Amino acid sequence: MRAYTPKDDVQKKSYYTDRFWVAPQVPKYDVSQDAVFAADLEAIKAKFDVLDAYIQVNQMVVVIHANDNYAVLELLKNEREYPQLSEMSAIDWLASEGKFEIFYQMLSMAKRKRLRIKCKIDEKEAIQSVEKLFRSADWSEREMYDMFGVVVNNHPFMKRILMPEDWEGFPLRKTYPLQGDEFAAWYEVDRIFGKEAREIIGPENRDPARVDRYDTQRFSRLGHEVPFGTDISQGEPDTPLVYQEQKGVFMIEKFDAEKSVVISDRHR
Repeated sequence: MRAYTPKDDVQKKSYYTDRFWVAPQVPKYDVSQDAVFAADLEAIKAKFDVLDAYIQVNQMVVVIHANDNYAVLELLKNEREYPQLSEMSAIDWLASEGKFEIFYQMLSMAKRKRLRIKCKIDEKEAIQSVEKLFRSADWSEREMYDMFGVVVNNHPFMKRILMPEDWEGFPLRKTYPLQGDEFAAWYEVDRIFGKEAREIIGPENRDPARVDRYDTQRFSRLGHEVPFGTDISQGEPDTPLVYQEQKGVFMIEKFDAEKSVVISDRHR
């Protein structure tokens, strides 16, 4: 058996102290240390400019020019035995570099190798679609457009995939507020009830860690639950808040909602 390590102070240990703390990079190794990757890299270099290449976490990372993305992936699929695009997306480096990083995660079952292709584009620059090479890129490219605003040229259906088509902003950009902006706060209310109902209903709660029993029109009426459509013009019935099953649990004190305290400081 493993030796027991006391965990009395585990809650006192902070994962990080700086809000914008950046995790250190894992070691990078020269591609020449792996014969399979070295051969793949030489095949890419024979036809395209390679800006950087290294091995990291047992996979090769190759940085290329953005306008070569389709041709490089075509080479890897047809000539280098990488037939699967397992993942692709973007990373927002707009604040530090004014660019997006686009990455393509390639998998070769025959070689048992993973290879990542990376390139960078400006904020207003488009990237070429690879959907004709890999059907898996269809929804991934739409999601990249939906979440980051990266336009993909020659995509068969370049529309939002997660957010409504008339949504404003791109939720995965680092400049997007964590709880949404004013548009997000009133989106559902405006479209379901109309802007004239804003004062009656109030803004939407987009913080999943917080439940406000009066946030909307009986959307979360904890303690005052009534069937939908019930006339509450004369008031709402009180429903006692019960946090345990009937009779509770043996030797466990039943929680009393009246004695509960709402903590407003979430860093406490």
